[in-house]
Amino acid sequence: MTIRQVPAARIVFSPGDRNEILTLIDESLRTGSLTLGPHTQAFEEAFRSRHQAPYAVAVSSGTSALEIILRSLRLEGSEVIVPTNTFFATAAAVLHTGAIPRFADVSADTLALSATTVEAAITPATRAVLVVHIGGLISPEVVAIQALCRQRGLTLIEDAAHAHGSSLDGQPAGSFGDAAAFSMYPTKVVTSGEGGLIVTADERLRDESIIYRDQGKAGFLGGEHVRMGYAWRMSELQAAVGLVHLRRLDEFLAARQGTAARYDDALAGVDGIVPLRPPANCTSNYYKYVALLSPGLDRSEIKQCLREEHGVALSGEVYARPLHQEPVFSDWAAGSFPVADDVCARHICLPLHSDMSDDEATSVITGIGTVIANSTRKRSTTV
Repeated sequence: MTIRQVPAARIVFSPGDRNEILTLIDESLRTGSLTLGPHTQAFEEAFRSRHQAPYAVAVSSGTSALEIILRSLRLEGSEVIVPTNTFFATAAAVLHTGAIPRFADVSADTLALSATTVEAAITPATRAVLVVHIGGLISPEVVAIQALCRQRGLTLIEDAAHAHGSSLDGQPAGSFGDAAAFSMYPTKVVTSGEGGLIVTADERLRDESIIYRDQGKAGFLGGEHVRMGYAWRMSELQAAVGLVHLRRLDEFLAARQGTAARYDDALAGVDGIVPLRPPANCTSNYYKYVALLSPGLDRSEIKQCLREEHGVALSGEVYARPLHQEPVFSDWAAGSFPVADDVCARHICLPLHSDMSDDEATSVITGIGTVIANSTRKRSTTV
């Protein structure tokens, strides 16, 4: 019997969207407008409008978006609180700007910072807090963190790399902090191939971002170099891809939420695994569908069995190793992070595509149910 193969991720561009993108790219090639032109402006406007932000600035990546925000805030020599459960780039951007990452533990309910873990990490050197919306879930704790930052005079920044279209109580990702960084990397719900977006309500931050992304020049067509900027521009070709793909965001959200609901129902009766469900007031884009395995179950073995016996490839964790365990951050890893150590070691992410078929979802549900049951039974007989 042939086993249905379900990939960990799939990038979705319809034939019509591909044709439209090719038309836009042809226009760029014909006119010679290859960077910081009309497609970039249209993409910025569409992204700004969809996320209810006053300003949006397109840049070369989500990482550069973070670094530009941090540079614009002049945080050199100061501490920035960062969740230890996040991608390398979150803390790396802090270091690249001359600031100091101060790691904080996370909540088991959201895999993200809480007001309690933030407050415990604040020192006299702290000037900013960088929250991360893990897997597209905006933690309700962001409201308390926002209030804490105002009380302590700290800047709040959002790493919204995962959170295109996500919201909390109807308030979109990117609108809780002074500025937010989105990633347009190929794996994201919306992609431009490579690229990132900065969104902010702060006009000064918008203006600084425009300067920093283009080698620190005061103006695109000339002028003095007034900042230590870099080549952080988004090309017109990337903007064309992002502009067309962004139009599918609501369609993608509906598809992903539908599959996630099927997973929720199916896993409700499975011992050994507990889905990380968004709170009722959070609309997640389900960039990742996260579930926690019971202590003692072997994640590597479960992933291998799913892949080899059921054709199901699990998506990458968020994240398998917290940053305080990464050798490159050893100089900043002081402290204890028991929750991150626990949840990073035993969660999995089920495959979830923006065009996932019912048959694919059924294969995942059948496979995970069988493998978890076998693993639980095996563990009970060896304990």
